Amino acid sequence: MPTLHGFSYSNYYNIPKHALLHKGVSFTENLVYPSAAGYSTLSPALKVPSLTTDDGQHLSEAAVLCEYIEDAYPEKPLLPADPVARNKNRQLMHMAELYLELPNRRLIGYSFSNQPAPEQLIKEVTAVVDRGINSINALATFDPWVLGSEFTMADIYLYYVLSVAEMGGQMTGVDLNERIPGLEAWRTTFAADAVSQRVAADTEANREGFFGYIKSLS
Repeated sequence: MPTLHGFSYSNYYNIPKHALLHKGVSFTENLVYPSAAGYSTLSPALKVPSLTTDDGQHLSEAAVLCEYIEDAYPEKPLLPADPVARNKNRQLMHMAELYLELPNRRLIGYSFSNQPAPEQLIKEVTAVVDRGINSINALATFDPWVLGSEFTMADIYLYYVLSVAEMGGQMTGVDLNERIPGLEAWRTTFAADAVSQRVAADTEANREGFFGYIKSLS
């Protein structure tokens, strides 16, 4: 049985967790923060999440775990069989991370500390996010899922990427629901799913522990 390492308040942790739950894969969870002694054995870059496979191998990076989960547990597929459609999934996942999540992640420290971010940083983040918005609008259909009629890994990836993007949007003033047609209705549909509700409940349950961990680092 695989073990998923990390903590539920992490949006990146919740991406492979949602994929495993969606596929009905039995797995265990190991609540651990990146500064824990020995965590580098699981994740050389000290990032969450990481995963220990059935045969004791260690993998890290959310995108890598998604690929592994799809390869190791092909039942109830989350990536299309067609090579072009499969890579359009990866394309959207990659763009969502590069142009929505990562730029807004630069604002997390200011958000957590309730401090205003420098105006120059806001401008830099907004410029990159604009590219992300244009990319999602060009690629996504939300009909009813991100890339059409089938629920795929792109849905999972985009949904959890948006948690950080939305946090940043509260500082930049960028309203993703307003600028990406179909996004808000899709998010509502996604959030209503039983797996989504379980992940959300686990995230909320970890809130106090996560911020306690953050406080212990200061």
